[in-house]
Amino acid sequence: MTDTTRDRVTKFFQKNVGNQVMGRMPFQTLLETTGRKSGEPRRTPLGGRRVGDEFWFVSEFGEKSQYVRNIMADPAVRVRIKGRWHRGTAHLLPDDDAAARLRTLPQFNSMGVRTFGTNLLTVRVDLTD
Repeated sequence: MTDTTRDRVTKFFQKNVGNQVMGRMPFQTLLETTGRKSGEPRRTPLGGRRVGDEFWFVSEFGEKSQYVRNIMADPAVRVRIKGRWHRGTAHLLPDDDAAARLRTLPQFNSMGVRTFGTNLLTVRVDLTD
């Protein structure tokens, strides 16, 4: 399977199956961005880890991810961690070693990101509340 075919299959599954199911689970971590075209809230289930007043995660498709494009347009986000919403500012960190960062994050999600990811990008959210 070529990378582009794998990316299309992965994105289709995530959008139409995985995100729909996981987004409804009350304690699933969610990232809420503002749609850069619609201006509407966009929620994406993801894995990551809170460290103090920061939340760290790795995007598997980097700047090709819709939520990363939304962050580029407006870095003000919300993150739902353990059922509670937190406001914050997202920072894209292309110079961070995303593969090394994944080793510090929860292994279940990290395994999927490592397996399907083709353009890893570290993201840090500075939480404000």
